[in-house]
Amino acid sequence: MTSDAVESADAGAASAVHALIDARLTIGVAESLTGGLLAAALISVPGASATVRGGVVAYDTRLKHSLLGVDAGLLALHGAVHPEVALQMADGVRRALAIDGLPADVGIATTGVAGPDPQDGQAVGTVFVGIVTRAGGRVVPLTLDGGRQEIRHRTVELALEALVRELGALE
Repeated sequence: MTSDAVESADAGAASAVHALIDARLTIGVAESLTGGLLAAALISVPGASATVRGGVVAYDTRLKHSLLGVDAGLLALHGAVHPEVALQMADGVRRALAIDGLPADVGIATTGVAGPDPQDGQAVGTVFVGIVTRAGGRVVPLTLDGGRQEIRHRTVELALEALVRELGALE
């Protein structure tokens, strides 16, 4: 990853954390292909403890169902790389990271194919980012080029940008 990409992800994480803090919202992160990189980016920002509840790395598809509540039929039919899976992961992590019965205000999730081989009939670089807030949910589909690490890091960068846009729409 280039230093420009690192700086972009750092700036995106800072923007997201500050927007969450300003809005007094908490966030939970569910990750598959990014393997904890998104949560780590958010937590790297000073003050993140005021907003970040935590993260779940559900790399094994079965955890997407058992821990995050993704519909087993959906996973059986389409596999883990599907827009509805991303949305259900984002919603599920809100509940999974509930404190005193209160779910996180925002859930964000990443699922996709970083490579080197296709998965679930999806090409390398196919990624879905799910974001769920009290206002509803949306999926950001991505088609990325590059090697495995580049795809994973670019997913984090673009997920943070999408999160900031989504938080801006809540105001």
